[in-house]
Amino acid sequence: MKGTTTLKDIAQRLGLSIATVSRALQDSYEIGAATKKKVVQLAKELNYQPNPYASSLRRRVSKTIAVVLPEVADSFFSLAINGIESVALEKGYHVLIYLTHESLVREKAILSEFKSGRVDGILISVSEETANGSHIREIIEAGVPVVFFDRVCDEVDASQVVTNDYECGRIAALHLAQQGCKRISYLCTSPALHISKKRMDGYREGLREAGLPFRETDIIVCGSSLTENSRLVEKILRKKNRPDGFIASVEKLTTPVYLSCPRLGLQIPEDVKLLSFTNLQAALILSPPLSTITQPAFEMGATAASLLFKSLDKKKRHGYNERVMINSVLIPRGSTQ
Repeated sequence: MKGTTTLKDIAQRLGLSIATVSRALQDSYEIGAATKKKVVQLAKELNYQPNPYASSLRRRVSKTIAVVLPEVADSFFSLAINGIESVALEKGYHVLIYLTHESLVREKAILSEFKSGRVDGILISVSEETANGSHIREIIEAGVPVVFFDRVCDEVDASQVVTNDYECGRIAALHLAQQGCKRISYLCTSPALHISKKRMDGYREGLREAGLPFRETDIIVCGSSLTENSRLVEKILRKKNRPDGFIASVEKLTTPVYLSCPRLGLQIPEDVKLLSFTNLQAALILSPPLSTITQPAFEMGATAASLLFKSLDKKKRHGYNERVMINSVLIPRGSTQ
């Protein structure tokens, strides 16, 4: 027989219905053993290959999940994607990556595309502009399950995988204080984000426990430009009452400190100590090596994917949402010691 063999071809050869052939190939209990044997034997002879895409369409399943991220330049998200894919591949699913570039408008547009069933489920870490979760609730109401990881939107009732951000902010401040810092500044890009608020609250508590004053002016809001951020850090370091310690809430804010200190004749860690929330492997080879709060990125991605597949299991679709917290770890290195 020329061309690709179809269920229809097998059905015509055996005088059976297409539905009967399909069920026989799926080893359905509804089909007798003799009929199954004939169907399977002929399918092998004709080199029949099932079409998984067509099968998915009939079941209204795409065998695809979406991962919506603010960026991939951050090492956390790169490792989290690896964790997600490790679970998805095991389940026979494809993973599509979508970037919002920290834009709420783009995030809404991306999620809107999924209402038609283009993907079976969504893993999302929200943009820095996402304060209201109405667009996320809409996609859930359309029947597409959503799981948050890292950056969450607490007003949306959905499963989430996070780390102990409050405790990490506290530990970061206490560590710098224990290393002799008297004025610790906190560098951030999006103070309104839930994750940023948690870390900042922990930072304030750490200062309080260390007996150090908290000043609103020590919260330094940076942008996306390395040049502008470097100018801002240099301006702060030129002040008479400059900070002697920095906590970078995201890894890209460590670069301005490493670049600015030599320009001003300051040394890390003798004059300025630096600690960052990051999974950056290059932290080990920086000069001096960077002290970090290291997140369990791979594990968080894999756990989020597992929660999503649990919600995709029809037998378990009962509306129960889980919150999983996986602790991060302080790794002291040369930039603080």
